[in-house]
Amino acid sequence: MSAPVAVVGAGPAGATAALLLARRGIATTVHERRESPLFHPAAHVINARSLEIWTSYSPELATSIAALSPPHETVNLISWYGDLDDRAIGSIDLLSDPERKAVVESQSPFMVSHIGQHILMPTLWQALEAEPLVDFRRGVDVDPSRAIRDQLGARYLLACDGANSAIRDAAGITMTGPVLANMGSAFFTSKTLFPDDARPLLSWIYTPELCGVLIAHADHRYILMTAYLHPAQEIASDSRRFWLRTLPTVLGEKDFELESTGTWVMTSQLADRFRDDRLLLLGDAAHRFPHTGGFGLNSGVQDAHNLAWKLDAVLSGAASPALLDTYDTERRPAVEKFADQSVANHFKLDEIGKRVGITNAMLAKATRAMARRPLSWVPGAVAAPIATAATRGQTKRSQRLNRDAPGSTKLRADIAEAIPDQVEHFVSTGLQFGYLYDSPLVAHDHAAKPSEDVVDYFPTTYPGARLPHAMLSVDGRSVAAHDALDPNRLSLFTFGGPSGSGGQWSAAVSGASVPAPGVTAVEISDDSAVDLYEVGTDGAVLVRPDGHVAWRTTEPAHTGLRGLLDFLATQWGDYYEVPAHARSV
Repeated sequence: MSAPVAVVGAGPAGATAALLLARRGIATTVHERRESPLFHPAAHVINARSLEIWTSYSPELATSIAALSPPHETVNLISWYGDLDDRAIGSIDLLSDPERKAVVESQSPFMVSHIGQHILMPTLWQALEAEPLVDFRRGVDVDPSRAIRDQLGARYLLACDGANSAIRDAAGITMTGPVLANMGSAFFTSKTLFPDDARPLLSWIYTPELCGVLIAHADHRYILMTAYLHPAQEIASDSRRFWLRTLPTVLGEKDFELESTGTWVMTSQLADRFRDDRLLLLGDAAHRFPHTGGFGLNSGVQDAHNLAWKLDAVLSGAASPALLDTYDTERRPAVEKFADQSVANHFKLDEIGKRVGITNAMLAKATRAMARRPLSWVPGAVAAPIATAATRGQTKRSQRLNRDAPGSTKLRADIAEAIPDQVEHFVSTGLQFGYLYDSPLVAHDHAAKPSEDVVDYFPTTYPGARLPHAMLSVDGRSVAAHDALDPNRLSLFTFGGPSGSGGQWSAAVSGASVPAPGVTAVEISDDSAVDLYEVGTDGAVLVRPDGHVAWRTTEPAHTGLRGLLDFLATQWGDYYEVPAHARSV
């Protein structure tokens, strides 16, 4: 018998979806065109929310992934250079504020980590191989027409096949949004480029030969990325030759060994729909972001988390397929925020670049011009040297940063002064944790909507928000809030201390008929999280299986229960069967 869910693509989104479904007892067949994970790096920022999500499958998996990250104090510098042989023009130290670091550490069991996707994926693939409910098929090219026609024999098909998704295209789902740049990259090893104790995580480089960003990875490995204008340019048509010639001019006398090269198109695009009947899009197949912010991989993990419990409810017969519409309803506004911030980060870099005369705005304009008629009609043999000359005309402006250039001291000082304003690009705790879901599965609340700051996260139980992390005393043991969630039911968090009415809520819920998936009472036996959870000692917070708040009240059980049942009957009842007397309460 075929598995009820087929997954095409075993990247972060597809692998996470298969694992989370397995956690719920749902078998999947995962089709992956590669025999082994791609070693060329892609994403490298793993935020704490992704690690929390992997914990919901297996704490051991999340711990093993977190252990792949270098110590945080070794990947805390973001620097700008005119020449890698010279000292940095300026830097941002992500750990410079110990008070803020302590606050962030209190908001999750995990910290944002630096783990290249080429390092992450072998661990996720090992988890897929070890999971009995996952049939992991490597080296399989899926016929997209067949996949659309019969879901590969499954009841539901998850398209996780990346930014150039053939499944999405075969379904006629379009992507909307701008192309920002064509990017080329080189992955190389250099043991002498930086001292081990002074190696920036990111180095923004402005040299006459090349302008781009250098990302430091483990084992003295780096990836250098830069933009180009036309696919006939050497960086795209003969990339290894280009990088073997270019790297010595950028790295100076430093040794290097080129391992791999790549190209991709930087866009900010969303699919016009994330669901098409029994087809669902996840990860890059549904949305593409610029790399400026680190939201891409993490958004795909969040997609899988939002979808898994809903797909479980539909497959089990507890909920109607209409529940799956809330996947798009909830995820689209979140990924739109991530896309907007990524684009804003990309162009905010121009506050530095404009001082040199090189901006991403100019790059985007030139990229679009090269892709449109009449320039798109120009043969590649003619277009390539024109594009290369235009690129060199821009990068040569970096000569102004040379220490012997007139005005370079003031220019470098101006850039150093502008660097701290780039912090939103590299610190986005507020967005990582603070996105809100809004759908019929979330109650309307009379309180003011919480701040959606990019940098700072303000914990809240406002409906739609992630339940704030706290160590809670439950059933005589200390447990992290998200570990106390019932993975298959709604969880009602109440306070059962001396001044609380948690016991009353537990009794009321146990005696009430509510729509599937049902409600599990989680009684907190002390008051340490009362202020954090914003409902007083008498109130309650209803949390979904994915850890997002569905409803809350400050009222005690004897008056608040009616509000809970009304919410479930009127809003969840559109998707789940509601017992007759629950409708009448």
